[in-house]
Formats: sequence, C-alpha cells, structure tokens
Amino acid sequence: MFFASQAYAATSHAICARPAEMAAFDIAGLKSQLMVTALSCSLQDRYNAFVIRYRPSLVAEDHALDTYFGRAYGRGWRSKHDDYVTLLANNESEQGTKLGTDFCRENVSLFDEVMALPGPSALPAYAAGKDFPQPITLVACPVEVRRARSVHHRHHVVSHKEARAAS
Repeated sequence: MFFASQAYAATSHAICARPAEMAAFDIAGLKSQLMVTALSCSLQDRYNAFVIRYRPSLVAEDHALDTYFGRAYGRGWRSKHDDYVTLLANNESEQGTKLGTDFCRENVSLFDEVMALPGPSALPAYAAGKDFPQPITLVACPVEVRRARSVHHRHHVVSHKEARAAS
C-alpha cells in the first residue's frame, strides 16, 4: 500500500519507479518493519541475522533507492532518501503504538517467515507480497515492449580462390 505523506506531497515529483526500484521500496518496507519489530520486541539478534543473511538483497535495494531518488530529486536526492527512510520507520512505529501489546505478537512471525525463505533471491517476491505502508506515492514505469530485431543474414560471397580450393 502506497500513500503520500504531507512531507512528500509538496515535493513529490512525477517520476516513475523502474521494476528494480519498485522491488527496492518493497524491501525497504519489510526491512523497516523488521527493524521496528526488533527494537520494540527486543529481537535485535534476529534482525542482525536477517541483515547478514540478506546482505546482497539489502545492498541492491539501497543502490536501487539511491538511483530512484537521484533521478527524482537531482542534487538534493540524499536528503530526500534520508527523509524517506525516517518517515518509513516513523510510520512503522506509529503502527506499533496503535497496536500496543499486540504489536509484537502480530509481527514477530515476520522473522520466521523471512528466515525460512530459500535465500536472498526470494526476498523481493516475498516483500512484494506484503502490504507495508509507504510514505511516498509510487507510480510504476510503463513496461517497454521491445520489438524483436529482424535478423539479417550476411551472405558469404565465395571468391574464385575459395571456390577452387573447395573443389
């Protein structure tokens, strides 16, 4: 679920998110949820195990977010990226406050689910299947349809020397 917060509504750029960037936002939502759960429920060891196991996906996610924010905001991209991460964590914390003591009971199982995945390549699909609130409105870039290039066969012109040598 993506929604615009007031912090982004005024500065939102109409720039689409590429598939890798969309996946990065999904993973960022999951990572933030796990971080807030770890801090709220004293599960820092489980969060650290998540980070170690999924480091390749988390590094790729961070680079994809850098790319998105760089395209969307130009020179001021780093502060917008930092604002996004802060707002994301704040949204998760607010959810925790609303749920009170039920927060840990409802979210600890995320660690079990994530750690049961077959590996880092499964993380994007898992995160995409979850519904973490986002503090930014995202629009997916349209999928480009690539036309198959026509294959041009080069005809090999046989020289007289090659023809005589072949016979």
